[in-house]
Amino acid sequence: MRIRPATSTAELLAAAHLYDTSPRPEWAARFLAADGHLMLIAHSGDTPVGFVSGIEMLHPDKGTEMCLYELSVDERYRRRGVGRALTEALAAEARERGCYGLWVGTERDNEAALATYRSAGAADDGVFAMLAWDLGSGS
Repeated sequence: MRIRPATSTAELLAAAHLYDTSPRPEWAARFLAADGHLMLIAHSGDTPVGFVSGIEMLHPDKGTEMCLYELSVDERYRRRGVGRALTEALAAEARERGCYGLWVGTERDNEAALATYRSAGAADDGVFAMLAWDLGSGS
């Protein structure tokens, strides 16, 4: 398995089976063009088997931190260390970019995600509430 940053829309679209819904080429292009957006894709041979996406978040009094936005591993490759390797690769990339921290939010009952993140060195930072606004289709 090798992990590398996606650098083309074609790479993002080739990983479509790993996303929640079908990717749109124009959104994939915008993602790659946006400063601070990163997607690392794990490959077995030429087949994408997992990805992790991260977004740098900059604040005037805190500096830059990385948000682990989404992690996905093909069901056939789960429980083989792919998620951990992707998470560790994102943490390494965040360090290289000068981020002071890396964070992720997940449901408390998502045992697989919690185990993956903890195995990659994350510690529980306590309970928080996540609130969301539905702003429409996002197009």
